[in-house]
Amino acid sequence: MNPDNLIKMANQIGAFFEAMPNREQAVRDIAAHIQRNWDPRMRVAMQQHISSTGGAGLTPMVKDAFRLV
Repeated sequence: MNPDNLIKMANQIGAFFEAMPNREQAVRDIAAHIQRNWDPRMRVAMQQHISSTGGAGLTPMVKDAFRLV
């Protein structure tokens, strides 16, 4: 899995939920969306990216969401 593509997709999901007034709920909704819709290999690849780079390229809200995935 190409981390750059996953980062782009994750940040697009985050941008959609950023409009929500409650940040904590938005983070939970991002995590739920990723859990429901991403292939397990995609989630593993993103977790590896986060572990090795600290989540370089991801928005803070998306990084927070991946702590819940």
